[in-house]
Amino acid sequence: MGMNETLKAIADPVRRDILQMLKRGKKSAGEIAEQFALSGATVSYHLTKLKNADLIAEQKHKNFIYYELNTSVFEEVLTWICALGGNKQ
Repeated sequence: MGMNETLKAIADPVRRDILQMLKRGKKSAGEIAEQFALSGATVSYHLTKLKNADLIAEQKHKNFIYYELNTSVFEEVLTWICALGGNKQ
């Protein structure tokens, strides 16, 4: 995914909260959903946006879907942001 999709995905406060949750480890969709006063469909929408931006990965295990951070995308974003601050002319 491109930088635009990544930045759009992290612009939403609910999605940032989901990322914070996943920072502590892998969570099921249900565990994520129970932390919000949102419908299951809305949480699913946010998870899809994060997945499409490659910020999270999903793994299916039996009847559950588990999500975890994809840290390589964060490293790319940080590298890009750090490069903006370097070599002022």
